Amino acid sequence: MRRRYELTDEEWNILEPLLPPARKKQGGRPPKDRRQMLNAVLWVARTGAPWRDLPSTYGPWSSAYSFFWRLQKANIWNEILKHVAIEPDWEQVMIDATIVRVHQHGAGAKGGRIGKPSGVRAED
Repeated sequence: MRRRYELTDEEWNILEPLLPPARKKQGGRPPKDRRQMLNAVLWVARTGAPWRDLPSTYGPWSSAYSFFWRLQKANIWNEILKHVAIEPDWEQVMIDATIVRVHQHGAGAKGGRIGKPSGVRAED
C-alpha cells in the first residue's frame, strides 16, 4: 500500500533513469531499495524534519542521508528536482507568513481604547 506523498509508479518510472546505477563499477553492496531511499529523502524534504526523525519504515536514517548526499555530490539531485517541478500537483500549497506584509493602510493604525498608565488616578 502506498503511503501519502510516496512516489507513484508513473513518477518512479520518470525518475528511475535519472538515478545512478544500482551497483558501482568497482562493486560493493547495492542499496536495499532505491525507490524506498528516494521516498525517504522526499519525506524529509516535504516534512522538514531532521534526518534522525525519519520513520523506521524507510530504513536507517543514515542510509537515506548517504543516498541523498551521493545524489547531491553527483549533481543528480538538481536533475530530479527539475523533473519534479515541471508539473506541480497543487495538492498542498504552503505559504510562509514571514514574507507576507501588511497593507500600507494597516500598518501603524490606532486601535482600541488607550488605557491609562498604572498609578495615575482618574479625576472625578
